[in-house]
Amino acid sequence: MTQRPATITLRVQPNARRNEVLKLEEDVLHVRVAAPPVKGKANRELIDFLSRSLGISRDSITIEKGFTSRTKMIAVAGLDRDSILERLGAETKR
Repeated sequence: MTQRPATITLRVQPNARRNEVLKLEEDVLHVRVAAPPVKGKANRELIDFLSRSLGISRDSITIEKGFTSRTKMIAVAGLDRDSILERLGAETKR
């Protein structure tokens, strides 16, 4: 039996100076990406950034909801939620 992909809600800020994870606030991970929100560039940059940061392939990350929204739900195969947040160094702020 295969493990279900972990899902995480993100709030993405495109057109930033650099790619970075900001914080985890109220169960939403805030992330900045350097690409503009044009023709899917920010989504591709987000997937590339997350795959490099998590040390997994781009194919392991999918955007489940929010392709054209700043609020997105992503699914990550092969890691659990706690491992994802730990690898991204997300600070919990409640």
